[in-house]
Amino acid sequence: MSDNSTYTPPKVWTWDQESGGRFASINRPIAGATHDKELPVGDHPFQLYSLATPNGVKVTVMFEELLEAGHTDAEYDAWLINIGDGDQFCSGFVDINPNSKIPALMDRSGDEPQRVFESASILMHLAEKFNAFLPASGPARTETLNWLFWQMGSAPYLGGGFGHFYAYAPEKWQYPIDRFAMEAKRQLDVLERELATKTYIAGEDYTIADMAIWPWYGQLVLGRLYDAAEFLDVKSYTNVVRWAEAIDARPAVSRGRMVNRAFGELHTQLRERHSAEDFQTRTQDKLEPAEAE
Repeated sequence: MSDNSTYTPPKVWTWDQESGGRFASINRPIAGATHDKELPVGDHPFQLYSLATPNGVKVTVMFEELLEAGHTDAEYDAWLINIGDGDQFCSGFVDINPNSKIPALMDRSGDEPQRVFESASILMHLAEKFNAFLPASGPARTETLNWLFWQMGSAPYLGGGFGHFYAYAPEKWQYPIDRFAMEAKRQLDVLERELATKTYIAGEDYTIADMAIWPWYGQLVLGRLYDAAEFLDVKSYTNVVRWAEAIDARPAVSRGRMVNRAFGELHTQLRERHSAEDFQTRTQDKLEPAEAE
């Protein structure tokens, strides 16, 4: 363990070197495009540009759930944005999301194309457009939005906090790992207590709140994030595990997890999605394993 207790912050911070860690090459203190590149556009009303990180999975699950529920107008094209290669900094992507974070959506179903960015905004946009997975009014709608925005405020402590220092930082320091492990477990306990008396996080109905929370906290307790299941003793959160397993068993969730996935075992990947048939005839099945990693 390194001793980082002697660091004295300068009066004015300047960026003079990469910070290290897995994502050092794409981190920088300025916004904007780094290169010119147009994004592809498919035939469907919705054009999604994403990667199957937890934030990306939220939206692909939503699209697949809409289609599973019979909303045929929710057909979409999903294009891979490889954040490790800096695709999110191309001019076409920055035009859709000036914050250069996945997922980003172009809704071309109306008279004028509409950009939609931030995963919660995309979930709400689609839920309201199709009148699905979000109560139209009243206490049930408010409770759903409570939990949708709980996720938006909480997950950065899990991902950028615990996940970064536990799994990705160039050195492991006890203070930040202890600090964010404590917060991750506190958040799991929030969910554990709520799910003790409810089937889903906002009540008895499956909503966009579940779709937002599950890719982070559901996959965490299922052992899919940061190789941290044992460290955080996730099996002790029995109500969260029950909820996570129930959502994991949904066919639309299984499909949504695959879309824009360019890592993991080959059979779990669907790098681009342009129709339901792509799940049966995936072009990456022809790739050699080394090319798919």
